[in-house]
Amino acid sequence: MVGTPPSTQKDQPTIAPALVVPRLIVGLGNPGAKYDRTRHNIGFEIVDALAKSFPDVSLAPNKRFQGATGEFRSAGERIVLLKPTTYMNKSGQAVRAVLDWYKLEPTAVLVIYDDMDLPTGRLRMRLSGSAGGHNGMKSIISHLGTKEFPRLRVGVGSADKSGDRDGAVVSHVLGRFAPEERKVVDAVIPMAVDAVDLSLRKGVERSMNLYNGREVDH
Repeated sequence: MVGTPPSTQKDQPTIAPALVVPRLIVGLGNPGAKYDRTRHNIGFEIVDALAKSFPDVSLAPNKRFQGATGEFRSAGERIVLLKPTTYMNKSGQAVRAVLDWYKLEPTAVLVIYDDMDLPTGRLRMRLSGSAGGHNGMKSIISHLGTKEFPRLRVGVGSADKSGDRDGAVVSHVLGRFAPEERKVVDAVIPMAVDAVDLSLRKGVERSMNLYNGREVDH
């Protein structure tokens, strides 16, 4: 009797990696009118724009989640929008509260935030990564206990770090965009909304391939 030949690696079925599709979209920022439209609040602006892009979605204060939240459905799944009102360095409290309530895994979170290492208006989506010195991301990583969750970084340009470096950084991120920068930001916000929308429909990696490195016309 002829034995069955051992299977080879080529015989093994190829298993496609599971799509990473966000279920919680978090925009980072600080609450209050004094921080409105500052560089540090670009995450808030994008989540606001995302809410407006879907019919009948409004963001309302939610004490349980320590933030403003809204819901809509995409591809039959519930999607939650969150703007933490804890102040930036405690953002993780709000994110953790939402994850626990909806029983979501950290990989279901997409965090949108400002990044001084990218030119103003440049988008960079990633599946994981470090906090890169961002206090909001430090808090989220601490509360989730992992760096393995998607994020969309939005470039706000670098600060003049000569002299008082820490003071320059704080002044930069809490300052508002110059008029020419604001034009770029106003053009990139709809692009960021499209990038998030694609991640909801086709997965984060598809969105990364299409939007990372794209620039708006200056």
